[in-house]
Amino acid sequence: MKWEGRRRSRNIEDRRGAGGGRRVALGGGLGTLLLVVVVMLLGGDPRSLLEMAGDESGEPQAEYLSSPEDERLKEMVGVILADTEEVWSEEFRKLGLVYEKPKLVLFTGNVRSGCGFASAQVGPFYCPADRTIYLDLTFFRELRQRFGAPGDFAQAYVVAHEVGHHVQKLLGTSDMVHQARTRQSEGQANAMSVRLELQADFYAGFWARKAEEKFRFLEQGDLEEAMNAANAIGDDTLQRQARGQVMPDSFTHGTSAQRVRWFRKGFASGDLREGDTFRVRDL
Repeated sequence: MKWEGRRRSRNIEDRRGAGGGRRVALGGGLGTLLLVVVVMLLGGDPRSLLEMAGDESGEPQAEYLSSPEDERLKEMVGVILADTEEVWSEEFRKLGLVYEKPKLVLFTGNVRSGCGFASAQVGPFYCPADRTIYLDLTFFRELRQRFGAPGDFAQAYVVAHEVGHHVQKLLGTSDMVHQARTRQSEGQANAMSVRLELQADFYAGFWARKAEEKFRFLEQGDLEEAMNAANAIGDDTLQRQARGQVMPDSFTHGTSAQRVRWFRKGFASGDLREGDTFRVRDL
C-alpha cells in the first residue's frame, strides 16, 4: 500500500503512556483468545463489556518509549484515517448529509473512554458514546504474530472497519441495533451484532474501492492482506482455535467466510445500498 508522504489526519490524539486511571479485568469462560474475538473490532455499543467490574488498583504504567516501528504505524494510521475522512465526507455529501469526522485515540495498556475503561486486551474498538476509535498499536503485532495476518493493508482494514462503525452511528444504524437488542433474547441479540459487524466489513471494502479510485494507493497483494485478516478473525475460526469446537449461537462478528464475503462485496460493488445486511436472509 502506497501511503508514505501523504496527508495525515489531524483527528488523532496520542495518549500512549498516559494510562487510564484503572484497569478493567475482562474475563470469559473461553479464555483470552475468545475474549479478543468478542471485543475485537467492536462497534455498536461495547459498554456492557467495557464497564464490567475490574481491578481498580490504579497501578502506574512504566515510562513509555515509542519505537521507530510504532512511529511508522502511527503515521500510517494517520494517513488511513485521513483517507476515510475524504471518502466518507464525499459519500455523505451525495446523501445530502454532513460527515462528522471521528477522533482516533492511540493508547497503551489501558484507556478511559466514553464507554468505560478498557485494557489493551480488548483490541481496537469504537465507542459510540464519544464517537471515538481507540487503538493500541501493539494489536497490529498481535494481528501479524497470533492471527497470521501481516501487511499494512490488513492494518488499514482494521481502521476502516472501526470507521465503518462510526458511519453506522451517524446513519442511526447502531442505535437501532442497540435498541432492538434490549428487547431480544441473547441468541437474537448476537445475530443482530453479527449483521452490524458484517456491515462494517462491507463499509471497509466500500472505502477501499473508493479510496483506490481517488488515491490509486493499492499494490499487488493488498486486498488479499485485508481478506486474510477478515478470515483470521471470524468467530468460527477463533472459537475452533480457542476450544476446538464452534458455537454458532454465540457468534457476534460472523464467520470467516462471511467477513471475507462482505468485505469483498463492498469492494466489488461500490454501492452503499448493497451493504444492508439487515434486509438479506443469507449472510
